[in-house]
Amino acid sequence: MTDERVGAIGLEPATDYAHKPGSGYGALVMINGEDTASGTALLIAAAPAGKGCLIDATSVLPTLAAVPPSILTGTTAATIVELADPADPQTVLTRIRAAAAAPGPLSLYITGQLHLDHKQRLIHLALARTTPTTLRYTALPWHWLASELKLRRPGTTTIVTDMVAAPDAWHQLRTEGLVLGHGIRVYGRITPPPPRRRIAEPAYLKALATTWRSGINPPLAQLHEQAAAQAGSADALFLAIDNTAAPAPAASVQANRSHQEPAPVPTGPAPVPENTGAAEDDPLPAIFAAAHAGRHSEAASLAAMWEGWALRTYGAGSAQATHWLEVRADLARLADDPARSCELWMAAAEARLARQQPPDDPVVEDAVDRAHHQWQELRDPQRARELGPPLVSLRRHVPGRRSGAVEAVQRRLELLHTLPPVEARRAAS
Repeated sequence: MTDERVGAIGLEPATDYAHKPGSGYGALVMINGEDTASGTALLIAAAPAGKGCLIDATSVLPTLAAVPPSILTGTTAATIVELADPADPQTVLTRIRAAAAAPGPLSLYITGQLHLDHKQRLIHLALARTTPTTLRYTALPWHWLASELKLRRPGTTTIVTDMVAAPDAWHQLRTEGLVLGHGIRVYGRITPPPPRRRIAEPAYLKALATTWRSGINPPLAQLHEQAAAQAGSADALFLAIDNTAAPAPAASVQANRSHQEPAPVPTGPAPVPENTGAAEDDPLPAIFAAAHAGRHSEAASLAAMWEGWALRTYGAGSAQATHWLEVRADLARLADDPARSCELWMAAAEARLARQQPPDDPVVEDAVDRAHHQWQELRDPQRARELGPPLVSLRRHVPGRRSGAVEAVQRRLELLHTLPPVEARRAAS
């Protein structure tokens, strides 16, 4: 049984974390439903040094270190790898890759802060040397983590997070969620940036560890609810995703539609797929229930996970992948992010056109109508100006069943370009 602690400088031995009989702790957490011979826990605590620090990430490590390793991994034998304030993303990737390659259950405990790369719109986990200008080179891209974990057997991977998101990342995460692969359990908390000159505490993860240290070991879903209540962040996003069953066949993308003539600016929800005979496996009810309950990040994460599965199974541009693109577009609408919803509806329309669906297909027209409506809902003149030209181009190709849609977009776009900034904001609203 092994324990390694990896800091920003290098690897150094630490005490043996092996769980010993008679320690007084209760039943183990069953990460994959059964007690296996050996498991791995990877503890990552990272945050930039100096003024860029938003969370005291490493403060949780002493508390986690006092938890029996068998509880952290859910196995009788455990390997613990600790990364405290690592500075090099390649080093972190190497450790993640090694942990992901281990055959037994894998648990990742991640605390730190998330930032958005503005060029590629990708989420990154900041490391010790990360600054706003060096983000792309000194932080760990979140999709690196997702890529390493997607090949693992479903049901063998659990991620527990307690992270702070910088303002730009926070906005994106609220509508798109934290994307990971199918078959991965995800529990945790993401909070907005703390007030100026304050440093956040990983209170959620500390609450989990404190409970484990007390000798109480309830199921992780129950423990998550307790920790979420103790963390006391009313504006936090809490993730509770346990979708580790084998994926069911993708629901048919042929929607239940009425024969009414579609309006250019529909306001209703996205079409719901027809019953395929496997309603009990349909993830849509749970996804939209989370969205309507205000758990937008959880809903978006689930939808992105299923979209990723559709992409891997059926390929980019497939009917199944396009269906999940439309689901994400409607979730963005429910999360009150019209810009993102507009982008996704346009992408869905383009995907359908690329599959040789005709411009007058009601499904294509509906996607463009929804993109048009979300664009009209935009109150940010800059974003409206950015999204206007591609919408005009799409509208010319798919004018819809009511005349004047193209001209309506053009008139508003011209108004936004010609008016002074203050008046443009008024026109946008």
